[in-house]
Amino acid sequence: MLLDPSHSAMNDLRIALVQGATRWHDPEGNRDYYGALLAPLRQCHDLVLLPETFTSGFSNDAIDNAEGMDGPTVAWMREHAEALDAALCGSVQLRVDDKVFNRLLFVTPDGRLTHYDKRHLFRFAGEHQRYVPGHERVSVDWRGWRMCLQVCYDLRFPVFSRNRHDVERAQALDYDLLVNVANWPAARNHAWSTLLRARAIENLCFVAGLNRVGQDGNGLEYDGASAIIDPLGMPLAENRGEETVLEAVLSAQQLAEHRERFPAMLDADRFQLQGM
Repeated sequence: MLLDPSHSAMNDLRIALVQGATRWHDPEGNRDYYGALLAPLRQCHDLVLLPETFTSGFSNDAIDNAEGMDGPTVAWMREHAEALDAALCGSVQLRVDDKVFNRLLFVTPDGRLTHYDKRHLFRFAGEHQRYVPGHERVSVDWRGWRMCLQVCYDLRFPVFSRNRHDVERAQALDYDLLVNVANWPAARNHAWSTLLRARAIENLCFVAGLNRVGQDGNGLEYDGASAIIDPLGMPLAENRGEETVLEAVLSAQQLAEHRERFPAMLDADRFQLQGM
């Protein structure tokens, strides 16, 4: 498990964020739509992100058609991860027994799947009344990078995002890249953009924040503002208002040098996240 970005095996990471206009309550149509946007990205990246609830849009009513882990979307993600030769990551509504989660899926080209269930459900839209929250923070190792997986509203809770330092291993932190996929309405874009930068600065990490564009079935407008942020809080790529794919290469050397030059983690408060 590689946590130290100065490790010689840690290479640069090529990432792509697919900022699309998700169709409302149309899983098959969305798989076709996003499949077309993924096709040009084959063999070019290490990690490709899709938005939150990319098969339906952010809808409490979509719970009625939630798939299982053996459904078509999980199979579709495995197929596309293999074709991309990259990890593919996005969230969908998924049913497990009598519970439905807003589940972020992280699928590698060999078909292996890791999932994170959204912890902080958006009560202002009633998400907490119909969906079940996750109970664990989830990180995944991929091509030498440690990635913390989050969904939308999680971004507002800095303790949940805190990158903790292992005092027994110099420079070792929980993760190197914070991934957040969202349906974040345009009316609150200033908060979205500010929090992406704050999470990068305070956690000495890269941040990839992917939001959708277009209008949903509730009449809410989304204009993206997706961004790839470096550990200094500076954007490597960002876009507002259009369907696009944002691409960047994350520098392992830049991350290691920044953590060595500005080792704020050595002065951080010690804590443990309790079971939730």
